[in-house]
Amino acid sequence: MTDAAPRRRGRPARSDADTGPGARERIMEAARTEFAERGYDKTSVRGIAKVAGVDPALVHHYFGTKEEVFGAAIEVSFEPALVIPTLLTGGTDGIGERLARYFIGVWENPVSRAPLLAIVRSALTNDAAAAMLRKFVLRRLLERIAVELDVPDPTLRAELAASHMIGIALLRYVIKAEPLASVETEEIVRLVAPTLQRYLTES
Repeated sequence: MTDAAPRRRGRPARSDADTGPGARERIMEAARTEFAERGYDKTSVRGIAKVAGVDPALVHHYFGTKEEVFGAAIEVSFEPALVIPTLLTGGTDGIGERLARYFIGVWENPVSRAPLLAIVRSALTNDAAAAMLRKFVLRRLLERIAVELDVPDPTLRAELAASHMIGIALLRYVIKAEPLASVETEEIVRLVAPTLQRYLTES
């Protein structure tokens, strides 16, 4: 009997589950579930792999480290590459309302809300999770919008907008403070949009 061929380094051995359709999507769905249910600190690549039914090496192959898996899960929720062009349609006119409606809509969607709850909760105590929150909410979304609008101090404006929206998310969806937790989303958009508009556009 001949010896089996050695495994190639840097690439996991493939099983039927690994090579079947949707392996990457299963890993991402498992990651979103694990981060939402267990939080950032208690989630592991091995645990994600177990839920997805794949070898842990495949998680590393597709996504890299746990931090990178976490980042991918957040990016799926925000989809900045798809959203930014839409938000910028019409330029500065109505940007505050469009941004408020988009951000609240992401949180109102149960699928995208779960991993976002994990990142906000974890960011309060974990530096890596806080860095991801800054990267995807601030750098990848709001700051890019401010830069595209060509306004002075885009980073400061993005940070002000981020503080406003993350504060709302924390109070409404994590702490569930009333009456904010129960008010209609359109009322939030109506009240918040002018402030975001001012942050992002006023000279």
